[in-house]
Amino acid sequence: MNAALILSGGTGTRMGLDTPKQYIEVCGEPVIAYCMRSLFGHSGIDAVWIVAEAEWQEYILKCLEEIFRRGGEEKRRKWRGFAGPGATRQLSVWNGLEAMQSCVQPGDCVLIHDAARPLLGAEQISACLEAVREHDGALPVLPMKDTVYLSPDGRRVGGLLDRSEIYAGQAPEAFVFGKYHEANRRLLPERILEINGSAEPAVLAGMDVAMIDGDERNFKITTRADLERFGRIVRESRGRNGR
Repeated sequence: MNAALILSGGTGTRMGLDTPKQYIEVCGEPVIAYCMRSLFGHSGIDAVWIVAEAEWQEYILKCLEEIFRRGGEEKRRKWRGFAGPGATRQLSVWNGLEAMQSCVQPGDCVLIHDAARPLLGAEQISACLEAVREHDGALPVLPMKDTVYLSPDGRRVGGLLDRSEIYAGQAPEAFVFGKYHEANRRLLPERILEINGSAEPAVLAGMDVAMIDGDERNFKITTRADLERFGRIVRESRGRNGR
């Protein structure tokens, strides 16, 4: 089984808006709907869970009903349920893993994606699933384009980092479920609070995590400028397709 976990528990406080960014409507649909369509519509994904606050779950279900209406029973069968968010991103991941345990086997694949990354392409999903067949995990990355500096105090340049050895991680990340679940369990209760990226527990546990090519379009919406950029991309795409 290939299971997907969508993280949608963020509050979006950095954008200074009342509505979390993943629920803001862009061109008539909330941001989260875009990646949901990609995951539910991919033939390689067998089951989907979503981490979300209770107050937004009914709203998400309404969005899902529209996806199911267009996609039929095949997509509806993939829906498995919600998990509650944790105090940090990785605790949200942990809650999702715990919710999946009754259905997902240790050798299955879990693909973790952010609701705030709406431009998830089918090719990226396929690449992650393919890589996990030969590795313990897969992480899409982009090479660094800018020179990267090290500054211990945040005021003076303390050193240079080799740009050719530095990569920016993206989502979705994919892992062998049993090994990844155990890697996270080992970090409880305190060390998991220090984790920033989904691949970190796997790396700390010595799992074999392959790097695969990322997608420049698959950016995360963090600022208002990101939201505006996403809106432009959707409008341009629909304009080309005559929608």
